[in-house]
Amino acid sequence: MRFICIFIVLASVVCADARANTGNGAFTPEHVAKLRSVSAVKISPDGKHIAYLLRVPRRPFEDDDGPAWTELHVVDQSGRSRPFVTGPVDVSALAWTPDGGSLSFLAKRGKDEHKSLYVIPVDGGEARNVLSAETDITAYSWSPDGKEVAYLAAEKIPKERKKQQDKGFSQEIFEEDWQPVRVWIGQPHPEPAEDKPKPRLIDVAGSASELHWSPAGRRLAMALAPTPLIDDEYMRRKVHVVEGDSGTIVARFENPGKLGSIAWSPDGNHLAISSAEDLHDPSAGRLMVAPARGGTLVDLLPKYEGEVSAIAWQDDDTVMFLGDEGVWTTFGEVRRDGSQRKTHVPSGKAVLSGLTLSRDGQAAAFVSDDPGHPGEVYAMSHGQPGSRRLTDNNPWLKDMRLGGQEVISFKARDGLALEGILISPLDIEKEKRYPLILCVHGGPEAHDRNGWLTSPTAPGQVAAARGFFVFYPNYRGSTGRGVAFSKLGQADYAGREFDDLVDAVDHLVAVRPIDRSRAGVTGGSYGGFASAWCATYYSPRFAAAVMNVGVSDHLSMAGTTDIPDEWFLVHARKRLWDDWEFFLERSPIYHVQKCKTPILILHGKDDPRVPRSQSLELFRNLKTLNQAPARLVFYPGEGHGNRKAAARYDYNLRMIQWFEHYLQGPGGDPPQFGLDYPLEERHEGPLEKDEPSNSGER
Repeated sequence: MRFICIFIVLASVVCADARANTGNGAFTPEHVAKLRSVSAVKISPDGKHIAYLLRVPRRPFEDDDGPAWTELHVVDQSGRSRPFVTGPVDVSALAWTPDGGSLSFLAKRGKDEHKSLYVIPVDGGEARNVLSAETDITAYSWSPDGKEVAYLAAEKIPKERKKQQDKGFSQEIFEEDWQPVRVWIGQPHPEPAEDKPKPRLIDVAGSASELHWSPAGRRLAMALAPTPLIDDEYMRRKVHVVEGDSGTIVARFENPGKLGSIAWSPDGNHLAISSAEDLHDPSAGRLMVAPARGGTLVDLLPKYEGEVSAIAWQDDDTVMFLGDEGVWTTFGEVRRDGSQRKTHVPSGKAVLSGLTLSRDGQAAAFVSDDPGHPGEVYAMSHGQPGSRRLTDNNPWLKDMRLGGQEVISFKARDGLALEGILISPLDIEKEKRYPLILCVHGGPEAHDRNGWLTSPTAPGQVAAARGFFVFYPNYRGSTGRGVAFSKLGQADYAGREFDDLVDAVDHLVAVRPIDRSRAGVTGGSYGGFASAWCATYYSPRFAAAVMNVGVSDHLSMAGTTDIPDEWFLVHARKRLWDDWEFFLERSPIYHVQKCKTPILILHGKDDPRVPRSQSLELFRNLKTLNQAPARLVFYPGEGHGNRKAAARYDYNLRMIQWFEHYLQGPGGDPPQFGLDYPLEERHEGPLEKDEPSNSGER
């Protein structure tokens, strides 16, 4: 029996024009600061319940600063949602115990020294710590009988070394004094017990990440990298099958380049993985299968012009998958031998992630967002017409007025077909032209989807409420359109890929009431690189820029980033010494004398990916030239993107202030650097006290 449904309900919910919202509310940074979203789902083995993780932002000026809390909730198929572990908690690695009677998760609670494994019954009760280690547990997997747990934890710092550190000898031997992540097998126990067997080390070479116990037998599938360094994590992880009792490696798979998910078939005879097509593929978006005993990985969707983002076995012979195709997602299935393929949700209907199936493969759950709301829990079952939305964690959104959102197709100057998503201003007036903000995604191995597009770093509905068009371009090099498309920017960064941004502006000016002279650009990481390029090389085309954790100098970037090999293999495709002129001329700093564009530069002070020196270099030279307004903001304690509530709120306010000042306001000197924080005056206001609805919209 196959999982065939007609997704009329889902299509009607997801494709609804966001402008249908009623009420007088316009989006503000204060609304962004309180948005909740579902980050993960896991359906119970019997398909009756769906556990989900809910990200709940901390409240600036009221809560202690820090990243969002992650709570555990459970919703049944009728939409009745119950909180299980809430408040100041950080729950991760959600799973059901093999008998389906309890939920397990990782957390650091109470007197825990490290992140530990907890279990809580689905019918109620307290969460209990059932397994701890000498360092944080980072991942785990239950044995089929539930009597053992395989888990990952880094090696403990040797006592002698810890003693030296306590005496002040805390020197770091760069990229040498790392501790590998090891594989252990332990027995979960609800209470401390002196006679409980100690965890057993599975002694395999390398540093482990992904870990999955076979649903039939004693074997473990795991991903091993030579070291825990980020370059090895990105580019050199290989899938291994290991005997759980002896630690003997049964099979090693030569998955090329980047690695995504690993999934066992129900009978334990096959593995499905999402992997790169080759070493230079920037994304792990190919669906491959091989016998678990070893053999050649076979691509089940050869030449697929999309990107597989999630996989799950429906039965021993069928793999179900989510595939990102352009700005949409498809939900489909393919036979293990690649002979048959079916589509349950066609492209153009939904934006989905986090696929999870019941044990019989006849019920599924997803995270889905759309132009009107961030991620929520959706479910579907065999024989039922369509999908059901089960949660509503931002009920106040129904009273907001949101700018219309649409997919825009256009052609680059060389004829390449491209697309992106456009959000329009509220209350457009005839005969009036509006400013435009380009919001450029990072990666570039990423893409924007036609879902919820507003965040602390993406202006979206906040800008629309203040009279801006906002466009999210999926320029060449983006994912979601096959491997060949995702490689179009390689060995040519800042070339045609960023020409696409200017071509997008020209197209939008021709088809929408947009003022060409008031175009702005923003983005983070690779999008920050794009913003710096638009403010220097393409300065005459952009009236304002906001650069976040971006690259300005490829010569220095090559020797200071923590991903030099990934940068070489899937971006530059050459080393500095192969072509010094290329790295120099494709650096925004090389074109700094062209810059007349006011630029706001923001950077996490502890960023290892794009070191803060990249922003400092650009800022220092702009200030020396003194021909364009520039401001540099560092966020202490933040890395490659802000995680803490205060920094995220501050970023959003500064970004909007900069664009209003230079695209709508007087321009000239930068606005005052001190900010008024509306939330500071509203600790107990309605924006902070809204609670999610327990009944989902269906």
